[in-house]
Amino acid sequence: MSNVISASHLSLSYNNGEHEIIKDASFNIKKGDFVFITGPSGSGKSTLLKALYGQLKASEGNLVVGGIDLANTTPKKLQELRTHLGIIFQDYKLVNEWTVSKNVVLPLMIAGYSVDVQNTQAQRLLNHVKLADHADRYPLELSGGEQQRVGVARALSKNPVVILADEPTGNLDDYSSNVIWDLMENACEQLETTVLVVTHKIPSVFSLPYRHFIIENGGIYEVH
Repeated sequence: MSNVISASHLSLSYNNGEHEIIKDASFNIKKGDFVFITGPSGSGKSTLLKALYGQLKASEGNLVVGGIDLANTTPKKLQELRTHLGIIFQDYKLVNEWTVSKNVVLPLMIAGYSVDVQNTQAQRLLNHVKLADHADRYPLELSGGEQQRVGVARALSKNPVVILADEPTGNLDDYSSNVIWDLMENACEQLETTVLVVTHKIPSVFSLPYRHFIIENGGIYEVH
């Protein structure tokens, strides 16, 4: 199977290279891989995710995501890549003035899909995240766990090639955590979506085979 993500001698830093976070890392992730990335606080887990969706450029080396070399790309190409990424943030990043349903279809609205497609997808995904009866509510009327489930539904709305998740269940109750893990497992298994999850703890009950990378002292190592 082809690589969806390839890093070669990748270094990531802030302040024009003064503060190096990741040094000389090389790894490949294939289509349909489920990957957990762990490591101590401040080790660079979120920094790596930022690089993967093009918010942070490599200070050295190469990073190729979905066939696009992020070190040498145009804003247009980067925008195109992001339409194939589903991103799940730890702090949800929902639009509080919009209904749950409208939040879910935001990526479809940006991409210009018809209202019919948006409505069908919103209904389908809200069923999946067990929030069908909350479609017309607003984010601030929901619990944290429910808000994160809306975030996951939004990330899945365009059937992304890659899902990037930053501590997706960090502060959630068990029920919401289980719903989210099930959804991401299903996307990986049924749609061959590549899933990368930054987390402080791999769930104890997880049914899919997965890969595990640790970020430590600037290096990225796969645990076998």
